[in-house]
Amino acid sequence: MDYWFSEMHTPNIKLGFRIKREIAHATSKFQDIHLFETYDYGKLLVIDGTVQTTTRDEFIYHEMIVHPPMFTHSNPKKILIIGGGDGGAAREVLKHEPREVHVVEIDEKVVEICKKYLPEISSSYNDPRVHLHIENGKEFIRREGNFDVIIVDSTDPVGPAADLFREDFYEDMKKALKKDGVISQQCGTPFYHPEEFSQVKKELEKVFEYVKIYIAYIPTYPSGMWAFAMASDMPIERRRKLNFATKYYNDEIYYSSMSLPNFVKKYCED
Repeated sequence: MDYWFSEMHTPNIKLGFRIKREIAHATSKFQDIHLFETYDYGKLLVIDGTVQTTTRDEFIYHEMIVHPPMFTHSNPKKILIIGGGDGGAAREVLKHEPREVHVVEIDEKVVEICKKYLPEISSSYNDPRVHLHIENGKEFIRREGNFDVIIVDSTDPVGPAADLFREDFYEDMKKALKKDGVISQQCGTPFYHPEEFSQVKKELEKVFEYVKIYIAYIPTYPSGMWAFAMASDMPIERRRKLNFATKYYNDEIYYSSMSLPNFVKKYCED
């Protein structure tokens, strides 16, 4: 008998994975967490019924939430990642040789599962420059500061992550940044939910002088088209060249990912 996991992308569309076995399952006080082994996409991390990452395509998401903001900064040394409990964003940040990386994850169960079963993603936790804080990211940035780059690697704007998509949170992030600091945040699929990324852009524009939406293509995320936002009070431009190995990101993609299709531009302008 075949065993499948399916995520509903809309009431009429779903993406299914044929499952070899369930590797782990935990229910925390925040969310329900499953880790599966699939036939085609390797290990699959699911939170509250939503695909978070797979070992086959995770490099796209993690490279694209990290490298554009990191290369926008001329010398990023102190980095904050809010969310990112799987460790993948921190893994990519370490390629820039920072002095310190702080990962603030609200759910310790996510970290435990990823450390135990996803070493290819969570290996960053073995680096002494990475400091893990199990707490609410919104509270953390109210007392910590002087960050060069802040990366918001959270789940979608529902449940425990909802507060990370609001103007007051962006105000707190700005206070926690240095003057030339940069932030990035995932903001959903422009194809199915254009209202989500356009709202993120509007909220960021209330706080930061420069805001850019950029796109990557992630096969296991709804529609395959995924949006990210970058914001800063400095012009958003590439200040350094790539000098390490990547699988998706390159110097050309820095700018081409900001070249948006017309239907996405429309929502940016509305």
